[in-house]
Amino acid sequence: MSDRPRPIIIDTDPGQDDAIAILAALAAPELDVLGITAVAGNVPLELTARNARMICELAGRHDVPVFAGCDRPLRRELVTAEHVHGHTGIDGADLPEPVTNLGPQHAVDWMTETLLGAEERQITICPVGPLTNVATVLENAPETAGKIREIVCMGGGFFEGGNTTPTAEFNIYVDPDAAKVVLGSGAPVTMFPLDVTHKALMTDAWIEQIRGLGTRTGAAAAGMLDFYERFDVDKYGMFGGPLHDPNVIAYLLRPDLYQGRHCNVEVETDSPLTLGMTVVDWWDVTDRPANCQYITEVDADGFYELLLMLLARLP
Repeated sequence: MSDRPRPIIIDTDPGQDDAIAILAALAAPELDVLGITAVAGNVPLELTARNARMICELAGRHDVPVFAGCDRPLRRELVTAEHVHGHTGIDGADLPEPVTNLGPQHAVDWMTETLLGAEERQITICPVGPLTNVATVLENAPETAGKIREIVCMGGGFFEGGNTTPTAEFNIYVDPDAAKVVLGSGAPVTMFPLDVTHKALMTDAWIEQIRGLGTRTGAAAAGMLDFYERFDVDKYGMFGGPLHDPNVIAYLLRPDLYQGRHCNVEVETDSPLTLGMTVVDWWDVTDRPANCQYITEVDADGFYELLLMLLARLP
């Protein structure tokens, strides 16, 4: 690959951990954030589109366009997670209302046009929320799959189980039909499930390092993480909560921090008991073809050192 920054599109439903992922990407000169597409998930679309603009402005990046996308899953009613992220989705940040306008196009239309105008395998899509926008692009214009270098997404869980139902992680549970479309699209998929994110836990000392940066980004990030962390500590009894979504950005910058396996991953879309489960053929016991790089190991110290370095670059 060339030394030019890697062009990416972040598809997101901010969410405190989404916010940290966006900030990390905006701080990395190795990445060229072409735009951010908002989707309904952690909170409704009106708030996720607002939050994405607020995070870009926090980073001083008014130049990054934000587009509002799908306001509900492909074939189901929307499930949200205010009990985790607070009423706004990024409670704890205390940010001013955004001054930049949303992009004029629907996120699906913008993403489709951007992909169709790209070279083969050029653009990396980084979904850190439900996969509704990405699946809609792939359903409406299947030829876009050939333009995608990689879909690097946070979602799923197999060995760890689920965090929304006993078997389903939130992003996949919200729109399992969309996840099924993405995994069956033929585009290269790398998935960061709970199996890996639960191995990289925040510490209070690390959050204090973020606060100690003495910047507006550091103060806002620490505030969000203080709020966000309390849910996982209460739920899992962990000494610190996992920071799911920034793993996607860290992988683009430091793939050496991660290990996984190329295998088949399918999504349950019918069973009331296991709806949204990611069924991973880890031991290759079926004849289903491998369709996903499924990540299960992380150098947690390296991950948090990288995040701190990136956040330290922002105003």
